Amino acid sequence: MSKRQTRRRFFATLSSAGLAGVVAAQKASAIEPPLETTKITLAQISGICIAPQYVAEELLKLEGFTDIQYLQAIANSFAAVASGQADLSMAFVAPLIVQADAGMPIVLLGGVHTGCFELFGAEHVRAVRDLKDKVVAVPEPNSAHQLFVASLATYVGLDPARDIKFVFHPPADSIGLLADGKIDALMGFPPLPQELRERKIGRVIMNSGSDRPWSQYSCCVVAATREFVQKHPVAAKRALRAILKATDYCAAEPERAAQMVASRGYRYDYALQTLREISYARWREYDVEDAVRFYSLRLREAGMIKSSPNKIISQVMDLRLFNELKA
Repeated sequence: MSKRQTRRRFFATLSSAGLAGVVAAQKASAIEPPLETTKITLAQISGICIAPQYVAEELLKLEGFTDIQYLQAIANSFAAVASGQADLSMAFVAPLIVQADAGMPIVLLGGVHTGCFELFGAEHVRAVRDLKDKVVAVPEPNSAHQLFVASLATYVGLDPARDIKFVFHPPADSIGLLADGKIDALMGFPPLPQELRERKIGRVIMNSGSDRPWSQYSCCVVAATREFVQKHPVAAKRALRAILKATDYCAAEPERAAQMVASRGYRYDYALQTLREISYARWREYDVEDAVRFYSLRLREAGMIKSSPNKIISQVMDLRLFNELKA
């Protein structure tokens, strides 16, 4: 199928899905001030959960962007935004809080979905409290994975620095270590949980998409560099709008969205399972500020940040565009 036919099919599907906002976006773009820049750089991480960011590519073109770049092989999209390598990206909220505490010039623009992380454990690990004196694998220090495990630990009264032994391995290696009994647990996000289930390795201890309180807070949010938002407010709004419309598309047409995600190198069945399980359709229901407050409290209890939740919120939150688009 040609690229032109693929684009036509994409927009036809948007129409059939009832997402009339695409037409509205075209009309809005015509009456809004022109883009300050037609170039935008986003991060591509090794995860399916940020599917709206990939699906949004055609919508970004509709918004007027002509040069859309994806940074490849970025392990941590939050680091790419904090360093200025990427203008804007989806990312887990907790690492962004750590970056804000360190004084990095980032802005949180809005929330996308509420959960994709899963904690897998060996047979003898049946609850988060069982992680005491256990070995947990995460990709690297202060990764999103480690910060989530730390948040889980403090929530149940554990001290992650004292009670948990973290070891650092690539996700693919951690799967084998769990299967061989060399670690007690690992934290991962799609496609890692899908692979673990398919290979019947470990058991799910916590699923942030379905287990309270984690499922009640925004997980992946949209963040941008402060410079990009200040210099290009129209571009920031249109980029955010494209991602939010793509989020609706992922909820309404998971099969077609999964095809687009699979074109970036992921297995289609893993992508489809992820898109069907993650609560993309509910992004309007959750308060992003509540999520920042919740995770800031957990991370402060873990000794990973020094700032109060209110200070973090005042430093990085700018939901004006998000609230305007949501309304």
